[in-house]
Amino acid sequence: MSTVRRLAAILAADVVGYSRLVGIDETGALAGLADLRRSIIEPSVDAHSGRLFKIMGDGFLVEFASAVQAANCGIAIQKQTEAMASAVDAARRMRLRIGIHVGDVIVEGEDLLGDGVNIAARLEGIAEPGTVCISRQVYDQIEGKLPLVCRSLGPMRLKNISKSVDAYAIDPAAGDAIEPDEMELNVNYCRAPDGVRLAYAIMGSGSPLVKTANWMNHLEFDWQNPDLHHLYTSLARDFTLLRYDARGNGLSDWDVEDISLDAWVRDLEAVVDAAGLDRFPLLGLSQGCAISVAFAVRHPERVTHLVLYGGFARGNYRRAKNDSELQQAKALATLIRTGWGSESPVFRQLFSSLFMPGGTPEQLQRFAERQRKTTTAECAYRFFETTRSLDISELLSRVSVPTLVMHKRDDQVQPFEAGRELALGIPGARFVALPGQNHMPLSQDPETERMLEEIRLFLKGR
Repeated sequence: MSTVRRLAAILAADVVGYSRLVGIDETGALAGLADLRRSIIEPSVDAHSGRLFKIMGDGFLVEFASAVQAANCGIAIQKQTEAMASAVDAARRMRLRIGIHVGDVIVEGEDLLGDGVNIAARLEGIAEPGTVCISRQVYDQIEGKLPLVCRSLGPMRLKNISKSVDAYAIDPAAGDAIEPDEMELNVNYCRAPDGVRLAYAIMGSGSPLVKTANWMNHLEFDWQNPDLHHLYTSLARDFTLLRYDARGNGLSDWDVEDISLDAWVRDLEAVVDAAGLDRFPLLGLSQGCAISVAFAVRHPERVTHLVLYGGFARGNYRRAKNDSELQQAKALATLIRTGWGSESPVFRQLFSSLFMPGGTPEQLQRFAERQRKTTTAECAYRFFETTRSLDISELLSRVSVPTLVMHKRDDQVQPFEAGRELALGIPGARFVALPGQNHMPLSQDPETERMLEEIRLFLKGR
């Protein structure tokens, strides 16, 4: 008996983090999956002349006669699923990953086998939540026929597929994106394992990008601050940006017992779980770089890329070359404890000369206000002491994800060599030296545009 083969467009999909959803609420997850199939998946498949030929737990496979039908169906499913998810608590949102490939399939009764199915399933595995990942074969057949923006991911090595596959990402929401300046800031809350309440906000459209928390974060104030607004709106225009306030900072709980690297990593775990994120790139600024590295080493399966700006592997206390340097660093900590948020021009000038040399009077005033709004003097002191004592140098060689490290040549807070040390320790990391002195990536600085462009190119695979 001869084998029956045919060419088909295969759509593969599964629910992101379904095991986690079942762990949270088994009855609710099962009911949600049944509702998703009944109200969205099956009607969309029928509307685009597809055939649902296999259901595997939280996943399913669909056959189409053409790539255009498959792509249209995948986009329709994702748009409806994302709309339904937005009305549900973030921790219980049901989101999909979808992969599509056109290839040769083997017919066995009602089932289909072969590379055409296998590649679609592997593409689904690398798709970001809420998006559709397609092969070059699909791209060639839909280009110019559908009003879509396809982002090249380049040649991808897929599990159990002998040859690399050129892949493209489609974000169904990209055409409906709201300008970040028109977005409303919605703050959500979750709990860390030790009960600390953490504030987080999600804005923008596209694939996810998680910014790890750092010193002096405040979700609302930073969004409104003219010195930082452009940074966050630009990121939200290209990505679905998740920000959160560190424990002891901003809108998160200030009265906390544990301020440590391990606590910060657990906080990040709690926030991304509450937001329903499975895999994502991490953006770390300053000490947020250490948190990002530690999380990526602990959870390599969840991190796609690392972007590290103005960071370090060893804090000032750890890299002091002699007792004089150590005492200078400790003197700054004492000033923080006694003068935090002070209206004294001497104190403001000291800190502004570090974080934003040559800042305007308006910027200096906003910086002083930022100190008062983000945290207390005691908490700022404890945060400062912890970061100055950090040493993640032994973790660097264990980072296994693509990494971009950026550092300003004349950074007054974290010296240029600290950035170089960070990059040299991470296998295959790309290091970009930026001009400028300001430790904070201010909206008015031309090098901030360079930083944003480097992030876009790195994360979008161009």
